Amino acid sequence: MKIFVTGGAGFIGSNFIRYMMKKYPDYKIVNYDKLTYAGNLDNLKDIADNPNYKFVQGDICDYDKVAENIKDVDTIINFAADSHVDRSIGHNPGDFIQTDVYGTFTLLEAMKNSKKPLERFIQISTDEVYGDIEAPNFSKEIDPLKPSSPYSASKAGGDLQVMAAYRTFDLPVLITRCTNNYGPYQYPEKLIPLFVTNLLEDEKVPLYDGGTQIRDWLYVDDHCSAIDLVLHKGALGEIYNVGANNDPEITNLEITKKAIEMCGKDESYIEPVEGIRPGHDQRYAVDVAKIKKLGWQAEVEFDEGIERTIKWYQDNKWWWEKIKSGEFKKYYDKQYKK
Repeated sequence: MKIFVTGGAGFIGSNFIRYMMKKYPDYKIVNYDKLTYAGNLDNLKDIADNPNYKFVQGDICDYDKVAENIKDVDTIINFAADSHVDRSIGHNPGDFIQTDVYGTFTLLEAMKNSKKPLERFIQISTDEVYGDIEAPNFSKEIDPLKPSSPYSASKAGGDLQVMAAYRTFDLPVLITRCTNNYGPYQYPEKLIPLFVTNLLEDEKVPLYDGGTQIRDWLYVDDHCSAIDLVLHKGALGEIYNVGANNDPEITNLEITKKAIEMCGKDESYIEPVEGIRPGHDQRYAVDVAKIKKLGWQAEVEFDEGIERTIKWYQDNKWWWEKIKSGEFKKYYDKQYKK
């Protein structure tokens, strides 16, 4: 099988490529990535010379370049996205619409017009498209989309493009909607890598609105195994929720305290922040019964996963220190040090 992975230099995409190349050494993978601020070829430094791996720098909005590079592939898996909620609110929301909606449309158009019919297109989406979900409810794949931010609205728009392509053009598409991921190689604007790396630098951590928000944290390798299963066994035209269903559920404050303890600090390192994220969703939670029927379930318990993750950041300062001294520092200072 030859897979065209968009956004493969990002966090989840790079972990997926590594996972697939280890599990299926005969598969060929084309990593197509624009290399924006969150794309980083260091994420795949260890497999860069593998003869079954190829990197192509490109934008998913560039129809001609996409069409040229999918001529001989079997499957497209679309990880490419602008994905940071705060940036979508306060910085450049138009970029999110361009990448997440128009970029998805462009990939589908190139697939539709390809002389060689492709076997599958998997859209990697997010539980955020469902919006805020009150306990004890869980979002199901058939639920209406109620996004709260420009980011989640752009992802919902991409999903609708995918489902329209299935109905109108009979394209062989699927969608996965996953909860919050964590693990190695995650760009340090996200909560867990930001807090861990700040603590390792002896810096405080900016905790939004008391940290009462609930997210369902899934270790990235478990997400990769879910995509692998959907790739090989998922039914065309279907949507699959993917989540850990942490029990008990975990608040951002609890994660913060755990990171502080594991990094040998105390709670004086918490810096309360208010009002940075208008419309902040309180809780995400998805029903994963559908993908469990395919034979999937999360394997990594949160305590084990967070321990692995923190150790990785402790052992790989070379990776994140140069990130935090570049574009990220300008963004961080503008966001938190006003």
